[in-house]
Amino acid sequence: MNLPFDINLNGKVAVVTGAGGVLCSTMAHALAACGASVALLDLDEEAAKENAGIIEKEGFIAKGYQANALERDSLRMAHSKILSDMGPCDILINGAGGNHPRATTEKEYFEAGDLDTDTRTFFNLDQGGVEFVFNLNFIGTLLPTQEFAKDMVGRPGCSVLNISSMNAYTPLTKIPAYSAAKAAVSNFTQWLAVHFAEEGIRVNAIAPGFFATKQNEKLLFHPDGSPTPRTGKILAATPMKRFGETEELLGSVLFLLDQEAAGFITGVVLPIDGGFSAYSGV
Repeated sequence: MNLPFDINLNGKVAVVTGAGGVLCSTMAHALAACGASVALLDLDEEAAKENAGIIEKEGFIAKGYQANALERDSLRMAHSKILSDMGPCDILINGAGGNHPRATTEKEYFEAGDLDTDTRTFFNLDQGGVEFVFNLNFIGTLLPTQEFAKDMVGRPGCSVLNISSMNAYTPLTKIPAYSAAKAAVSNFTQWLAVHFAEEGIRVNAIAPGFFATKQNEKLLFHPDGSPTPRTGKILAATPMKRFGETEELLGSVLFLLDQEAAGFITGVVLPIDGGFSAYSGV
């Protein structure tokens, strides 16, 4: 793995939730390449272990664990195993998150006639779907922090990194639950940063713009691989006129986690968006 710069994480234990996916497994890989012992957590145990295996094959220390970020007992079980295998957590990346079709409207704008059709509008969004999306992103950040930040108390150089989104600044059409949940993650990041400030635990977040992943591929591309109209709108509103590459998250992640580089930075939500947040559309 080519890193944007090197930081020394030797002796550190890093826990990454949502590490069965592409973005968070790449972050886990980068932390391991910097010397950390990395625990990859995911609801999909097979995916977590597979990604850990890829890291181990390069000579780094990593291990996959099954954990549900929405269940305290599941997190406690994983935590107990990590303490035994690696030791107490120094770095936590809260990467578990995502959206769901049941919390997504079919159209960007409501029209009165939609009430007489089978169109999924704001008025008939599934409550369970909305609760799932909100819980996955917000509660899925809160519970792992409650569990693993206990290890950080009284130990210098510890840090939490949350994953927010550009949706937290300005909500995208169609995905109200996801946008609201990510806004909550940003707010919670600031709250945690203040709450833990005197203990020396830094808490920051990154807010990725548009990266083409399995999570959003159906919104961005047709089955034949051609771009959807939504992709056209996204790229038109992104001054750099492209999607981000996964590796382009790593510089910001490593910077915010590095005690020497960012030791006086806490409560920050850093956009990584190709200029999306800066563009007015004119």
